[in-house]
Amino acid sequence: MKEKYIKIKNLSVSEKLANFINNELLPGTKISKEKFWKGFDKYTHELSPKNKKLLQKRERLQKAIDASHINKKSSKFNLKKYTKFLKKIGYLKKPGPNFKIKTKNLDKEISSICGPQLVCPISNARFLLNAANARWVSLYDSLYGTDIIPETHGAVKGKTYNPIRGKKVIEYARNLLDQHIPLKGKNWKNLTKIPEVKNNKLDLKLKNPEQFVGYVKKSNKLKSLLFVNNNLHIDILFDQEGEMEINNPDGNQDKIKIHDIFLESAVSTICDHEDSVAAVDAEDKVLGYKNWLGLMKGNLKIEFIKNGKKIFRKLNLDRNYISNKGKKIKLHGRSLLLNRNVGHLMTNPAILLKDGSECPEGILDAFVTSLACIHDFKKKRNSKVNSIYIVKPKMHGPEECAFTNLIFEKVEKVLNLKKYQILCGIMDEERRTSVNLKECIRVLKNRVFFINTGFLDRTGDEIHTSMEVGPMIKKADMKSSKWIVAYENNNVDIGLACGFSGKCQIGKGMYPAPDLMSEMMKQKIAHPLAGANCAWVPSPTAAALHSLHYHEVDVFNKQKELLKRKPAKLSDLLTIPFAKNTNWKFEEITKELKNNAQGILGYVVRWVDQSVGCSKVPDINGVGLMEDRATCRISSQHIANWLHHGICSKKHVLEIMKKMAKIVDNQNLKDPSMKGHSAYQAMAEDFDKSTAFKAACELVFHGKTQPSGYTEPILHLNRLIKKN
Repeated sequence: MKEKYIKIKNLSVSEKLANFINNELLPGTKISKEKFWKGFDKYTHELSPKNKKLLQKRERLQKAIDASHINKKSSKFNLKKYTKFLKKIGYLKKPGPNFKIKTKNLDKEISSICGPQLVCPISNARFLLNAANARWVSLYDSLYGTDIIPETHGAVKGKTYNPIRGKKVIEYARNLLDQHIPLKGKNWKNLTKIPEVKNNKLDLKLKNPEQFVGYVKKSNKLKSLLFVNNNLHIDILFDQEGEMEINNPDGNQDKIKIHDIFLESAVSTICDHEDSVAAVDAEDKVLGYKNWLGLMKGNLKIEFIKNGKKIFRKLNLDRNYISNKGKKIKLHGRSLLLNRNVGHLMTNPAILLKDGSECPEGILDAFVTSLACIHDFKKKRNSKVNSIYIVKPKMHGPEECAFTNLIFEKVEKVLNLKKYQILCGIMDEERRTSVNLKECIRVLKNRVFFINTGFLDRTGDEIHTSMEVGPMIKKADMKSSKWIVAYENNNVDIGLACGFSGKCQIGKGMYPAPDLMSEMMKQKIAHPLAGANCAWVPSPTAAALHSLHYHEVDVFNKQKELLKRKPAKLSDLLTIPFAKNTNWKFEEITKELKNNAQGILGYVVRWVDQSVGCSKVPDINGVGLMEDRATCRISSQHIANWLHHGICSKKHVLEIMKKMAKIVDNQNLKDPSMKGHSAYQAMAEDFDKSTAFKAACELVFHGKTQPSGYTEPILHLNRLIKKN
């Protein structure tokens, strides 16, 4: 569908976007149409050329690195000479003196509560509401519905409630209470009498009495006991009147009538305009902006059908208790919502500049999402201190961080915001940022609230930056390579040295398999142990279960320990993961290519054909993995690298792409989540007519020439072709 534009100042603005901004976004902000559009027009035209120059610098540096590797191909790789070269061309900056960040007005969810963090596509209102409401999640549901409780000895999930499984849930939960809210001389699992609160005093003796925070009574009967451990709350719910028996015909199995335990789970949520959405035009952008506005106004709601029943969902209210001193207390009922804008690379046809070029999408996002936050300032449903939290991805080095700072300065000026009211999260996911992280933080020291590692994008950039060195090691081997260990440690080391502990978030990346929670519980405790006070999870259930790791590990104490270790070495961070021995068997190469190709096709067909930017995509073994553009980037860059160095041929790769397309088609046709997409077009019916298949092939065969190896230019182009 051709975009309809209206003229505003020197801009051509999509009618859809203009109507949304003028009629829905601006009213109630005290920012007039004249002020907004005048400022947006002025600063977008000022900032766009700077944006373009920064992208040109990326290309110049990449060409210089490529040329250097090509010239030295016959000689052994010399890390010292390579480091010296990177300094000479301005890729590697000289670290300045030590400093501490100066960020102010941070919500406690950022500064003092360690816990899970969700990332949710801004285009899906249902997912957004689930994520926002995942601040409090049922432990019983999270145990009963996952593989944490094995389906052995009669403990199967089944279609109706299974009391054998229910008993195991109760036992598991009691052990957790004994571990995290220990009693004096007793165990929770052995209690036979319902606890009581009289004169605000709990009749249970705790090893740490300060853990008891408050309670709720109804008709003078105890309904809830609230405890705290490592700044995370645990709410034990009681059913003394049999109200819950409507859901459990066998009655409450619990001797002391606990019917559930709610855990404070997703402390913060990133509402994502970037890697997890497919937004290519004004229609797509307005959908995301409307959802964000609904969250900020507090009126986002949705109705949908699930298992034949109509379900209504809206934002949860705050939670009210009586404190242990007899006073009313209120706890935030929703996750603190952060907003991930897009990076500096992409433009969007939603707005055209006076020369006819598309507006840089990151600039558009900054103005619109910040404007929406003004609606939250009066009632403080989200930030209690009126701060705006924008996570900025895919910045390359300190200059691009400084440019982000400049964008935010202009937005603050136009929207009458205070200086540094817009805070910035730095995604440490590009190589030029990793090796210059201290200087990146320095230029944002008054705004930074978060740094986070992203293994997938960072690996994709590692492959692309070092494309000419040689063939890369297998993708699975990347996680144990020297540079990855240094990268993860460096992010924590630099953050702690810059004063993040007790002030800002140091984050870790996503656990990708939402159905394999038992394995997550084994793996993801490594994140708080590594000093991360937040880490990404794929679902509210995963958030509840991962929160248990933060009950187990006192992250702030762990960070004090880590401050004493030797910082990660730059030499390790710059160690390129190329394969020194490529004597792989044909079968090994084919297996690696199949795994990569299947992941690419599984993701791209949903992105291009269905506008699904993030979903649980079955891998080659049928295991559902959360896929977004970062996973697509690493897989496409890996094949592109092997093609470039002759590990495989174009013919071999194309044959595998076609075979994997058939497998993906079969997986999607069987996938219940795809039933709503009745227009699914099988790629294998006619490869030449499948826009999605051609896009996936372009990502591989033209991967070497894509800017920084990003997937966005090809995906956006093909999605627009599909839409129009």
